[in-house]
Amino acid sequence: MNIVVVGAGAWGTAIAISAASHAAAHRVQLWGRDERQIAAMRQARENARYLAGVAFPPSLEVVGASIEEHLAGADLVFLATPTAALRGLLGVLRHFQGPVAWLCKGFEAQTGQLAHEVCAQVAPKLQAGALSGPSFALEVARMQPTALVAASAHASVREALVQALHGRHLRVYVNDDLVGVEVGGAVKNVLAIATGLCDGLRLGLNARAALITRGLAEMSRLGVALGACTETFMGLSGLGDLVLTATGDLSRNRTVGLQLARGLPLARVLSDLGHVAEGVHSAHTVAARARQLGVEMPIVEAVVALLDGTTRPEQAVAQLMERDPKGE
Repeated sequence: MNIVVVGAGAWGTAIAISAASHAAAHRVQLWGRDERQIAAMRQARENARYLAGVAFPPSLEVVGASIEEHLAGADLVFLATPTAALRGLLGVLRHFQGPVAWLCKGFEAQTGQLAHEVCAQVAPKLQAGALSGPSFALEVARMQPTALVAASAHASVREALVQALHGRHLRVYVNDDLVGVEVGGAVKNVLAIATGLCDGLRLGLNARAALITRGLAEMSRLGVALGACTETFMGLSGLGDLVLTATGDLSRNRTVGLQLARGLPLARVLSDLGHVAEGVHSAHTVAARARQLGVEMPIVEAVVALLDGTTRPEQAVAQLMERDPKGE
């Protein structure tokens, strides 16, 4: 396959490395917009900024300039940019004939839309879907065992993702519930901030387990209200991704919660992080979408208040614990 990965951050680079290392000997182009970074990656044959020490396979080519010139002959395109950049890229790809998969996990801040809703507006004829699931970019790049979900309403997209990535180190499961997979990927980032806060305040493992479990219930309620299947949230893109992001030390969103628990201001936390933490951007849109649908999401609301600075970490926890008793 000829594969183009748009976006040379940690995730885009990891997927490019994985695809280029596949037994099928795919030809992979990793596109980046920063010419200085592209030059550095070409010379070092690694992405020192995001995945230092992980060498590029020989079949991985680093490219720049206009995206359009690299699309000719592509069998599959991965969009590995933050959610905020997705709309513009889909506009560029709106006439592309092959399968496209986005790796971002979140709601668009301006509209509150999920990626598939943005695609329906901008590129309604595009054969597209999402690649999601419990995965840290560094571990994927290092070829550590990982399981992902290829989600799309189009069988051709699901099959292309399996063909591109499924192998010894990476298992790719298929799912036609794109809504559920996207909701799981977006909401777990917000919930990971809450569990990071819990761990940073040293509230204990009981509290962490309660947050993850009740967070999963909130995620499921929102997903079902948006048309998802309940079963999806018990799979890799729901429970699996939530557990990883809420407990893993490589989680950017959990790190945000940990640092906020220390009393650091959000701007300082994000500056020190140096990477995009999608949960920070998604929290308000998740809460707004839930309110529109009449879905109760108290943990998400607590995270929003914390990010806005209208409540302190200890107050956020107290407000959750003081809620009236109810059935599970």
